[in-house]
Amino acid sequence: MKKLFTLMIVLQSVIIEAKSQIQAGNVMVGADIADFNLGLNEGSNFSIFLDPKLAYFFTDNLAVGGYLKFGLVTSKGAGESIDYGLGLLGRYYLSKDINVVRNSRFFVEANAGIEGTNPASGENTNGLGLGFGPGWTYFLTPNVGLEALIKYNGIVGFGERATSSNLLLSVGFQIYIPSAKLERRLREATN
Repeated sequence: MKKLFTLMIVLQSVIIEAKSQIQAGNVMVGADIADFNLGLNEGSNFSIFLDPKLAYFFTDNLAVGGYLKFGLVTSKGAGESIDYGLGLLGRYYLSKDINVVRNSRFFVEANAGIEGTNPASGENTNGLGLGFGPGWTYFLTPNVGLEALIKYNGIVGFGERATSSNLLLSVGFQIYIPSAKLERRLREATN
């Protein structure tokens, strides 16, 4: 009976902790990877698209912050294609009542910033980048989430082409740091 009671207390604390990572005052830091390809044949290409993010939860379920975007496609003799971006993002986690899997949450994400796509051959576009899409996070631990995101990205601006758009499926991870823990670590680092 004592073991059962202890187990119930531990499970309850895990459930309470699992809800706390998307509360007001916490910080989200991580990255998404949309494509990673390392061709092994001669003349094959290498490609990677990274999207690091940093956001602060101003209220429960709502994080606002910034993102960087970097994409590189290179192939021997074909040149390099480079994508870049810098801007603001917002993420809203939907109600836990609509989740299919325990310890997970659906979310919607939107971003706006300065972005560009400059292919090795073809028309480039640089200007205002806008993106939005749904995603899903599975919390591996109370502070680490593995996520999938389907996102529409568009660029409107100038260059050889006035607009550019794509639909990306990316996977990534986010670390959710309680603000009290972050403040304590920053204080320890400065002392």
